[in-house]
Amino acid sequence: MKYDIKDARLTKQGIQRIEWADREMPVLQSIRERFSKQKPLKGIRVAACLHVTTETANLMITLKAGGANVTLCASNPLSTQDDVAAALSKHYGIPTFAIKGENNKTYYSHLEAAIKSRPQITMDDGADVVGLLHSKFRDYLKDVKGGTEETTTGVVRLRAMQKDGTLQYPIISINDADTKHMFDNRYGTGQSTLDGIIRATNVLFAGKTVVVVGYGWCGRGAASRARGMGARTVVTEIDPLKGLEAVMDGFEVMPMNKAAQIGDIFITVTGNKHVLRGEHFKVMRNGAIICNSGHFNVEIDIPALRSLATSVKNVKEFVEEYKLKNGHKIHLLADGRLINLAAAEGHPASVMDMSFANQALSAEYMLSHYSDLDRRVYEVPKNIDREIARLKLKSMHMSLDVLTEEQEKYLSSWQEGT
Repeated sequence: MKYDIKDARLTKQGIQRIEWADREMPVLQSIRERFSKQKPLKGIRVAACLHVTTETANLMITLKAGGANVTLCASNPLSTQDDVAAALSKHYGIPTFAIKGENNKTYYSHLEAAIKSRPQITMDDGADVVGLLHSKFRDYLKDVKGGTEETTTGVVRLRAMQKDGTLQYPIISINDADTKHMFDNRYGTGQSTLDGIIRATNVLFAGKTVVVVGYGWCGRGAASRARGMGARTVVTEIDPLKGLEAVMDGFEVMPMNKAAQIGDIFITVTGNKHVLRGEHFKVMRNGAIICNSGHFNVEIDIPALRSLATSVKNVKEFVEEYKLKNGHKIHLLADGRLINLAAAEGHPASVMDMSFANQALSAEYMLSHYSDLDRRVYEVPKNIDREIARLKLKSMHMSLDVLTEEQEKYLSSWQEGT
């Protein structure tokens, strides 16, 4: 078995952390138990490009329990937990190609290593594997039956491929599942983003002005958590509906050229490019902290920031200080990469339980239905989404009401009026 990890001596520590996360993932546990008996993925080659964390490890173990031959690589150079990569490779027998802090060349060599397993199912977080398959490894496309995509950024890329007519196999958008975006994006990103900022800076949120760039599900989570920590929270948006929602939720909404002048902490969660730019850096307060919780590190125009700086230095781990000509200092966290995974541990296992349950069940669904599917992006089937929610509620010792026969009849008829 081939793999590329930082240090095999971290294996024991990785096993302990993977098992700790598993305690908080009861839905995935139940799927793993069934997969172990039924082997729905028997002999299927899976190339997974995901953040190499304790939660991801439990998904990989579940896929292997289902009979899959899994190869894992990192979906971001700074999101790997090296002890987890060691445990997966050395203890669980899952080839893993991931080293925290790997350079761009190594990152792409790891993507290629996963692709060279000749996958029949791809499992992406950001669509990098899909992109390489369609550009550099087109001969491998004939083996692929289907895939899944975890995050908003990846879904945007895949839908662009679908629109261009270049997407060569069906892919299920895990991000569109209600049990993913309503919980993982909102509660997971909200909590873990602030966790990453605090670990990197030890800054007090109370009394600060926090600017959240984008009010999608991730922005909703970050904004609500920042307010909960006592911060004055401002939202910037381009969508009038989302902007209106942010106002109705009690946040101030304004354009970035105004927010840039009053913010102490900036969090980008848009999935778009250069939402913080040179004109914004020039008017920021001295000591401003800027970070990103979107998938790629393009949301902050780092080259523009560097060109404006008279000096750049690392002041502590994950904190780079840019001194501008006006004497103001701006602090960039984690090189603009996912702050929650670069400086912290990512989402809590309890919320990833639902996202990765979607991954496992969608992979199973794809194998059963790929021949009937077109080359496009599909949503997670509603029955899978609802079953995951039911299992999660059950694990939390919560239960639901059941419609009476009279209620079912009423809801399915039109004859009864006022």
